[in-house]
Amino acid sequence: MKVAILLPLSGSSAAIGQAMLESAQMALFDLAGDRFELLPRDTKGTPSGAADAARQAIAEGASLILGPLFAADVAAVKPVAQTAGVDVLAFTNDWTQAGNGTYVLGFVPADQVSRVVGFARSRGATRYVALAPRTAYGDAVVNAVQAASRQFGGQVAQVERYDPAVTDLAQPARQVTQAGVQPQAVMLAEGGPRAQGLAAALAANGLNTQQVKLLGTGLWDEPGLGQEPALAGAWFAAPAPQARADFEARFEKTYGRKPPRIATLSYDATAIAAVLAKMPGPAGRFDRAALNNPNGFEGIDGLFRLRADGVVERGLAVLEVTPTGPRVLDPAPSSFELLGQ
Repeated sequence: MKVAILLPLSGSSAAIGQAMLESAQMALFDLAGDRFELLPRDTKGTPSGAADAARQAIAEGASLILGPLFAADVAAVKPVAQTAGVDVLAFTNDWTQAGNGTYVLGFVPADQVSRVVGFARSRGATRYVALAPRTAYGDAVVNAVQAASRQFGGQVAQVERYDPAVTDLAQPARQVTQAGVQPQAVMLAEGGPRAQGLAAALAANGLNTQQVKLLGTGLWDEPGLGQEPALAGAWFAAPAPQARADFEARFEKTYGRKPPRIATLSYDATAIAAVLAKMPGPAGRFDRAALNNPNGFEGIDGLFRLRADGVVERGLAVLEVTPTGPRVLDPAPSSFELLGQ
């Protein structure tokens, strides 16, 4: 059974592409049977290169495509794959590419926001503020906060948006602190230094971050975030870190360097393909009913399942930001039944 993996193996993103291929090869070693053949193809990091790679792989008999990585490349591959009746497990985090046989494996904000808002509600928070840039990501976070607050019995008392290019973060911070709303939790739709800067600006402009809980998305799933004192004790939802730590240690031992964060996606996609390839059924064909198994799959990034609409649903942990790294507050579910779904 042939499965293609489309990655940027040349061009400016070749280092990421190579690491993701190596991650996929680890999954092959761990799980693949004799009937399974992985076909690595170079997208050259361009949409036209990705479409050419998909056409070549399908002509060689690939019955499933893993990748590509970038949203524009996925958009170029989709019509090629649809015409051939081949499904795609894409590594992008652009959820707008999902559907019609394309599954988006990248980390998207909806599940993360719902998980952390649900946890905050269980700890007594009912009044939320959303602070988000005017971007597609900011839109998704705001929509998710509003949906989750309705689901769990709270309300979004205030939504503040700001220019994503703003350099003075005191300006959006003041939009929150001077509005007269007294939130119990503030959702920040930023990661890295921007999240640190916003948290510091909120604290400097009068928000008591010991009393008002700062909430974040999986963008916070990176080392060093808790070096900002205003973020210490903040909560976010992300895949449980332990399995990834074990994977990263194995990868480093095998290849002599640390993998990029998204290398887990190519491992998990290859693992799905290898497991399904062992199932009884027509050779060379991946059944969509099997891909959409409601029980999902257990991967390096925890429990996940491929929904029929192409969006991947993940079972996430809730983590607390600390100066020495994230700490698990509420573990990830071990089954989707435990999520009540």
